[in-house]
Amino acid sequence: MFTGTYTAIVTPFKKGQIDEGALERLIHAQIQNGVDGIVPVGTTGESPTLSFEEHIRVIELSVKFAAGKVKILAGTGGNSTSEAVYLTKAAERAGVDGSLQVAPYYNKPTQEGLFQHFHSIARATQLPIVLYSVPSRCGLEIGVETVNRLAHDSLNVIGIKEAGGSADRVSQLRGVLGKHFTILSGDDSLTLPFMAVGAQGVISVASNVIPREVSFMVRAFASGKIDVAKKLHAQFYPLFKDLFIETNPGPVKAALAMLGLIEEEYRLPIVAMSPKNRAALKATLQKCGVLKKRSGAKADG
Repeated sequence: MFTGTYTAIVTPFKKGQIDEGALERLIHAQIQNGVDGIVPVGTTGESPTLSFEEHIRVIELSVKFAAGKVKILAGTGGNSTSEAVYLTKAAERAGVDGSLQVAPYYNKPTQEGLFQHFHSIARATQLPIVLYSVPSRCGLEIGVETVNRLAHDSLNVIGIKEAGGSADRVSQLRGVLGKHFTILSGDDSLTLPFMAVGAQGVISVASNVIPREVSFMVRAFASGKIDVAKKLHAQFYPLFKDLFIETNPGPVKAALAMLGLIEEEYRLPIVAMSPKNRAALKATLQKCGVLKKRSGAKADG
């Protein structure tokens, strides 16, 4: 159901508030450049620092601005099961196509706790659910057997965003869950390696900046045009890496601001990039052909 390129969209701010106009422009540009869907209020959308009201507002706006042209897979997870249920129900009322459910972070539940958490959310909604395993942020992974158990126990658990950095784990998931369970890469630099062993696309940070190129790369690989996909991967690999030169979403927001698409504004504890890393990111954007050099112009940022 959720295959191809899904952009983990940033939440633009202006003077401390959600910049609704900028969000609309971003989503329209994503649609025009061929993405398959939008993932609002995930990690890249700074969901941990949004109030419940803001979180739901971003989801509602995303549904409105997409206008049915692409799918909306809303980030509605949390480290509290009741909060995740609350946000998921609100997203369902807003008309999203599915829910992205991150593993509970900080409290580090057992695998049984993870099962009960996701099972409770699945029972509370009719939405398709994509799990999100990201051990580097959550301190644990959703075990392969737990994913398998959930997929068989809760029929609306239909996929996983895999951000553990292991193609071997993708192979394990595919072997256990079969071809109908969706696996999406959670790391732009690993999209092609993951697709080579059974993933069906990516939830991308880089596609905030280069939606056409990421979408084309994914479609090329999926349609057997391996050399085309590999060429795009090689061209943009430096950008895939440098968008994580500091904690996401710092670099991607800085890149979008350099391109004049948003105000560079964050919510604490996310802060602006260091001058050294900002310069490195700018150089990479220029090297990849995303940002044009402007002779005699004042440097961005």
